[in-house]
Amino acid sequence: MTIRNFVLAATGFAAFLAAAPAPAQWLNYPTPGLARTKDGKPDLSGPAPKLADGTPDLSGIWMEPGLKYLINVAADLKDVPFQPWAFEEYQRRLDTRGKDDPNNLCLPSGIPEKDAVTSPWKIVQTPGLILILYESRTIYRQIFTDGRKMPVDPNPDWQGYSIGHWDGDTLVVETAGTNGKAWLDTNGHPVTDALKVIERFHRRDFAHLDLEITIDDPKAYTKPWTFKQTADYQPDTELIEYICEENNRDVGHFVGK
Repeated sequence: MTIRNFVLAATGFAAFLAAAPAPAQWLNYPTPGLARTKDGKPDLSGPAPKLADGTPDLSGIWMEPGLKYLINVAADLKDVPFQPWAFEEYQRRLDTRGKDDPNNLCLPSGIPEKDAVTSPWKIVQTPGLILILYESRTIYRQIFTDGRKMPVDPNPDWQGYSIGHWDGDTLVVETAGTNGKAWLDTNGHPVTDALKVIERFHRRDFAHLDLEITIDDPKAYTKPWTFKQTADYQPDTELIEYICEENNRDVGHFVGK
């Protein structure tokens, strides 16, 4: 059971006990403007929506349907073009069962691991700026689509700096300026401060978002490499606060090898 599913179950049980009309934090609040079937359920069968100016509308709450890419972003690849040191480090992280994963210390996960977590994330689309609000760790991300260039000498941080543009119906996002401390997945694919990530977001239909993600880190890999994943639309719900640091008792149990 994921953290979100546990919270949903607990919240639903509490609501039952209190005979409340709806669970807390709008977890079952109907999504405004969403098409419905005759029995009132969300109708997710339609085409991908567009804004009045014809721009694809990516807004809504999304979530990766499984754990596959959270565990291993290269699950579908035959070979990852590691630099020698990066391969050794990756093997060390596997051998020690991810003991040093920054997630274990409640440090932020980075891009693209954030796309693969089994907690929802909300896209808020405005002219010149797209926001992604991640339930996991209560982290936000800004993607500027106003034509600005990447910062020349950015202060490195966990999420980096993101700029985007439209290529037809696909949003292309470039992220750089990270601190190189995050892992690409829980298996431990390493990155450095030279990391650049290119994400291509394409809303295939109303309920499915296709992502194509390219990793370009010349310090860790001999050439760029690409993988694909998907996200599913989450109707009639909202994000809930997730503070990893609160009452974290896990650290003492990560013994590795």
